[in-house]
Amino acid sequence: MVLHSWISSSHILVNFLLLLGCGITYGTDTDIFCLKSIKESLEDPYNYLKFSWDFNNKTEGYICRFNGVECWHPDENRVLNLKLSNMGLKGQFPRGIQNCSSLTGLDLSINKLSGTIPGDISTLIPFATSIDLSTNEFSGAIPVSLANCTFLNTLKLDQNRLTGQIPPQFGVLSRIKVFSVSNNLLTGQVPIFRDGVELHYANNQGLCGGNTLAPCQATPSKSNMAVIAGAA
Repeated sequence: MVLHSWISSSHILVNFLLLLGCGITYGTDTDIFCLKSIKESLEDPYNYLKFSWDFNNKTEGYICRFNGVECWHPDENRVLNLKLSNMGLKGQFPRGIQNCSSLTGLDLSINKLSGTIPGDISTLIPFATSIDLSTNEFSGAIPVSLANCTFLNTLKLDQNRLTGQIPPQFGVLSRIKVFSVSNNLLTGQVPIFRDGVELHYANNQGLCGGNTLAPCQATPSKSNMAVIAGAA
């Protein structure tokens, strides 16, 4: 228990120093506005947010006691992590999250969120070390801008309806340890990650390449296609 507490405290300290080094200034009012906008933008059929996220309570650090909210310090209204998993939430990705300017962890997994993942997601949560959007109903392409979230350790997008190619730029994520896109509709060659990254690609019929999948078939050149057409 003591070891776990020390590891958790060390993780928060590292993130704090990381954000200080990036020149971030903190504003508790913006964090409160962040949570208000998230609550307003999402359907909450089981009232997980309705009853817990009470903004009429003005005691010191009150948002830190909200369901799914972790703060940098329990007496300060600065959001460190949002863990809103398995709440039955509906709607699109909550863009108001950009106002939680010191956020490092986002977990929206096992909900019923839909639409596309914002193309500018890297500007909404630029300092995220962990993003989990798995088991939702997100569709469309995986944003290339996620490659700009250079602090990412974990990225989970599995069990959605994502299509297209995994951006090859993801291979530059030097801190990534877990990358999961299983159970989507993805196609094309996968990025080249460094050794030691935990990769999950299962149940994407069109993926190929990398160290764990079948080699990609070469696309016939125009000259070869002309020869084939002429022979036919």
